[in-house]
Amino acid sequence: MKGKVCLITGASSGIGKATSIELAKLGATVAIVCRTEEKCEKTAKEIIEKTKNENIIPFVADLLSQKQIRNLAEEVNSKLNRLDVLINNAGSYFPKCTLTEDGIESTFALNYLAPFLLTNLLLNKLIESRPSRIINVSSSAHFSAKTIDFDSVFCKGKYNGYKAYAQSKLALTIFTYELSRKLKDKGVTVNCMHPGAVRTSLWSKTGAIKPLAILASFFMRSPEKGAETIVYLASSEDVANITGKYFFDKREEKSSAVSYDVELAKHLWEFSERLTNTKYVI
Repeated sequence: MKGKVCLITGASSGIGKATSIELAKLGATVAIVCRTEEKCEKTAKEIIEKTKNENIIPFVADLLSQKQIRNLAEEVNSKLNRLDVLINNAGSYFPKCTLTEDGIESTFALNYLAPFLLTNLLLNKLIESRPSRIINVSSSAHFSAKTIDFDSVFCKGKYNGYKAYAQSKLALTIFTYELSRKLKDKGVTVNCMHPGAVRTSLWSKTGAIKPLAILASFFMRSPEKGAETIVYLASSEDVANITGKYFFDKREEKSSAVSYDVELAKHLWEFSERLTNTKYVI
């Protein structure tokens, strides 16, 4: 990966940090996105100490804010002379329905809409750097979502944290496939993956089931194990020409039936463009 530039969101802990470390070990320049300057500085220092790779570039942004996402994209486009790999990893679980400053339910905003907006704002840089890759960190939880409840995005109706999480990961999977269709013949691959049940801080946010989740976490895989497929998709020549697929443990697998619904994908894309006031222009 020497000479390659990778940008990863949610890099300060868990899978994001583990992925950043492994890519740095492979010689890549790793641009990390963290929510605070303190987290970025601490994470960058740790990656450099563990890998002896000093090509770590920190970016600070709270991805719950569309304004901060736009500022981040502007900074990335200005500072990085190329972008070979974009990894949309940042995500969280919100046990209660909260609205962002943009009036959008937080789970949907962070886990799906942030990748949608950031990716679109960085597309020109990715195409200029081709062949390049986009990797979206989804989850097997998406199988639990039967469709996209567009009203729930504004906290309308009864809220269920797990359903909101599952829906956000379904949306991210659908987005992966739709973007891969739009980027056909552009030299940019787009894939998503399930990292497995990984022992991360996500489980400390699961509300009523928190004690059970924390107990179960002792039997979960490590962040390093969860990161393996991301690193594979970012670096392996085996998948250099594969796009629009869902992976688990370095293997291509089928996602849920509804994730392949082309009409739903078009509706979701148009809905997302309205929510972000962004038009796909490539």
